[in-house]
Amino acid sequence: MQTPTRDEWLAKARTLSEALPYMRRYAGSTFVIKYGGHAMGDASLAELFARDIVLLKQVGINPVVVHGGGPQIGQMLERLKIKSSFIDGLRVTDKETVEVVEMVLAGSINKQIVAAINSAGGRAVGLSGKDSNLITARRLERVQRDPDSNIEKVLDLGFVGEPYKVNPEILHALAQSDIIPVIAPVGFDVNGDTYNINADTAAGAVAAAVKAARFFLLTDVAGVLDKDKKLIEKMSLEDAHKAIADGTASGGMIPKIETCIGAVEQGVDAAVILDGRVPHALLLEIFTEGGAGTLIGKA
Repeated sequence: MQTPTRDEWLAKARTLSEALPYMRRYAGSTFVIKYGGHAMGDASLAELFARDIVLLKQVGINPVVVHGGGPQIGQMLERLKIKSSFIDGLRVTDKETVEVVEMVLAGSINKQIVAAINSAGGRAVGLSGKDSNLITARRLERVQRDPDSNIEKVLDLGFVGEPYKVNPEILHALAQSDIIPVIAPVGFDVNGDTYNINADTAAGAVAAAVKAARFFLLTDVAGVLDKDKKLIEKMSLEDAHKAIADGTASGGMIPKIETCIGAVEQGVDAAVILDGRVPHALLLEIFTEGGAGTLIGKA
C-alpha cells in the first residue's frame, strides 16, 4: 500500500476542518438510517458502513439503524424448502414463514450488523420491534381491483404488518448512552402475533417517533432522478408529491418517496434517499455541502 503524500494528508485535514460546522450543527441530534440493499450484501461496504456509524456516534450524533433482509429470508426459505410467493412485491407470510423471517431478521442479520459495529469500535445492541414494546403492528391490508369485473377484493398477505404504534422510550434512553441500537423490522400486535414489516416503513415510523433530525434511506440508486436521469439534490414536500403524480418517480422509488414524505409530515426535519453502494455515502451527505443523494424537506 502506497504511503499518502503530504498533499494528500493536507487534503484529508482540510476535509475534516470543513466538516466541523456540520458536526456542531448535528451534535445531540438523532439520525435514523435504513440499511439494506447492495450496501448490506457487500462485505467491504458493510465494514465501511459500520465505521461510519461509529464515527457518527463519536461526534455526538445518535444513530439508529433499521435493517432489511429480504434476500437472506428468501435464501433461508429455499434451504428449508418452504415455498414463498409475492403479491404486489410483498411476501405472503404464513405462520411457518413468519417464524423464519423472525429468525433471519432478529437473529443472524441483526447480530452480524451488531458485530460489525462493535468490531469497528462502537457499542451496538440488537433489538426487534418486540423489545420494550418498540413496534406494535397491525395486519397490512391491500386491495386489488379485478380489471374485468371492476370488483375490489382484499388480499390476504398473512402475517405482513405495518407499524401501528412506536414506543421510543428505549431509544431515548439509549441516546443518552454510548450504545447504538440496531433494529430488526419485526413487530407484534395486541394479541401477541408476530408480523413481518417492510424495513423502509418501519424505519420511517421509528424516525417519526423519535422526531429525527434526519432519516436516511440507503438504496441501490443515486437518489430521485429527473426525467433526464439526473439526480435531484433537493425536493420540497410539494415537489415530492408532484414527482409521483407526473411520473418522474416510478416503480420502487414511489413507496420510498412516500415513506420519506410521511416521515417529514410527522416531524422529521428532512429525509434523504441516497446510494448505499457509494463508499461513505452517509458521511458525504452529512458532512459536505454538496451531499450525496436527494433530500426531501418541508420547503
